[in-house]
Amino acid sequence: MLAVTVLFSSGMWTLSSKVKQTSALRLAASRGHTACVEELLFRGAEVNANPGGNTALHDACIGGHPVCVQLLLSHGADPEVLAADGSAPLHLCTSAQSFHCAKLLLEGGADINVRSRESRLTPLHVAAQRGLEEHVQLFLSHGADVLATNREGETPLNAACSGAERPSEGGRYLRVCQKLLDAGANPQTAGRKQHTPLHNACANCCCRIVDVLLQHGAKADVENCAGYTPMDCLLQVVEDYPTQQSEAIARSLLNYGAKPVSPKMLKQLALYPDVLGVMLNSYTSIPPCDWSDSLPPDTLSQEHLLFLRSLRQRSTQPRSLQHLCRCAVRQHLGARCHSAVCELNVPGSVREYLLLCDNKTLQ
Repeated sequence: MLAVTVLFSSGMWTLSSKVKQTSALRLAASRGHTACVEELLFRGAEVNANPGGNTALHDACIGGHPVCVQLLLSHGADPEVLAADGSAPLHLCTSAQSFHCAKLLLEGGADINVRSRESRLTPLHVAAQRGLEEHVQLFLSHGADVLATNREGETPLNAACSGAERPSEGGRYLRVCQKLLDAGANPQTAGRKQHTPLHNACANCCCRIVDVLLQHGAKADVENCAGYTPMDCLLQVVEDYPTQQSEAIARSLLNYGAKPVSPKMLKQLALYPDVLGVMLNSYTSIPPCDWSDSLPPDTLSQEHLLFLRSLRQRSTQPRSLQHLCRCAVRQHLGARCHSAVCELNVPGSVREYLLLCDNKTLQ
């Protein structure tokens, strides 16, 4: 609660706090009340006081109030002071509205690579995690360390790939990842649990981010400490992202060297024929698929039913010579499959066939 005292005789007014663990200056800064902040500073408010663990500068950054930030800095606010939770003001510029706050802090001498006390996060980690494109570009232009690791051994690229959870935000996270990679981020860097950016991107079913990571050298077959590959992470979330082109991610992983999944995993893909088709076309033979008989036909589309019928007919049967030749070429190329096939002087239809783009057809 905030009490306003009006001094009618002098035409002046001030703020006094009735809230414990804060101050009038903190409250005014957190709400963007520029005139109040200016008046309080004029009347001698301690600019670096931190009742409750935060200074007014921390609060102004959280609220995204650049004019208040400028006022506080011009009156001697410390741009590198850590809050009680170990965060510097730059760590708290976590919204699009806080961009100019971050810019002012850097102009005021804030350390671009300042670490939070416990988690060892840099401002670039925080901006990447939240998909803040302008912040990321700003921090990189001021020399942010793109290879810095936090307490868990994760880089800003790991943070960006793990933060891209909502499909609607995929575009801006892709652009953040591209900026980090262009600045020298290593897509193979894994945290302490050996979880790479590619594991995170697959777990969030981010097709375009997966592609850009693979194009920059991410390893498609690497395992984390639990023994899961990026493909395993993808298959665990197919049900959660039914419209997010899971089949395209599976295809990309296979084209960059991921091993075909165990036939035991096919049952969980029964309701996703596009993904199932990609997996089956990575095999030299179609394994027994008795589980397909148990699917309720009244819940499946006609196209899905036709696919399952073809699957049952071809199960355990020899595959075509054309398909076996494809498998031989792909096995020979291994992780170079995508790049090598794209360089072949062959018709586009042959190139697409070699890269498993015929997931609706079993041969």
